[in-house]
This record gives sequence, structure tokens and C-alpha cells, in this order.
Amino acid sequence: MKSEQILQQLFLRETQGVPILDYTELSKATIDEDTFTVWQKQKGEFISQDVSASHWIKTCTGGYVTEVIFHQDGRLEEYTLFERLKTVGSWRIESGFLAIEIHKGDNTYTFYVVKNSELNIHSAIEYKNGELHSYLKLAPIKP
Repeated sequence: MKSEQILQQLFLRETQGVPILDYTELSKATIDEDTFTVWQKQKGEFISQDVSASHWIKTCTGGYVTEVIFHQDGRLEEYTLFERLKTVGSWRIESGFLAIEIHKGDNTYTFYVVKNSELNIHSAIEYKNGELHSYLKLAPIKP
């Protein structure tokens, strides 16, 4: 997966409100380069210290809300906010993105979080078992 594809995918969702496009559909999309450049200037790169030993809230377009705990060793735990059902996964910093993989039963969820430099609410496009699944928002909280 190329970082340009991740950014283009989020750009189209966040600026044009279009349904999420899979990476294979991006070549068909029209992207205004000037608007893309302005949007991209609002983004940044994560470093390990942004994430390590922190708690975040994660939500998706379907309204599912969880708490994610990022451990220093690259492990993560995710809990539903109210029922406290636990899932596990891993995280790493990859080319300035926060790369996450979460396992829930037979399902694997993967996504690359893009840092928002202007507001501490970040975004991602999630894949479930390799297929396009959801648009996410994530925000760090104090433990």
C-alpha cells in the first residue's frame, strides 16, 4: 500500500463526502491537486511518542465506539466503551502513519491512521479481512 493512496482515499472522503473508495477505484477519481495540497498541509506524521503508552477513543461511521490502549511494546488492547469486551492487536509507526491491526474472532481489521496536525482527531479507512469496511476517527485521551 502506498502512502499516496492512503492520503487520496481520505482526502476524497473528508473533502468531497464521497463514499469510501477502495484503492483499486482511486485511479478513476478526480482529485483537484490544489485542494489536495491544502488538505495535505493539515496532516502530519506520527512518531512513537505520540502513541506509545496512551489511551484513545475510536469511532466509526456505524457508531461503534471503543477505547484503544497502545502499549510501548507494540501491543494494543481494544475495549467496547460500555460492555468492556476486549480484543487485541498490534501497532507500529510506518512512514509517518499509525499502522494498526486488530483481531476479533476470525476477523482481522487493518488501517493506517493519518495524523491531523491542526486538531487532535485523526482519521483512517478500515479494512476487514482485506475488504473495505469503514471510515474511522480516533482521538487520544488522558489515561
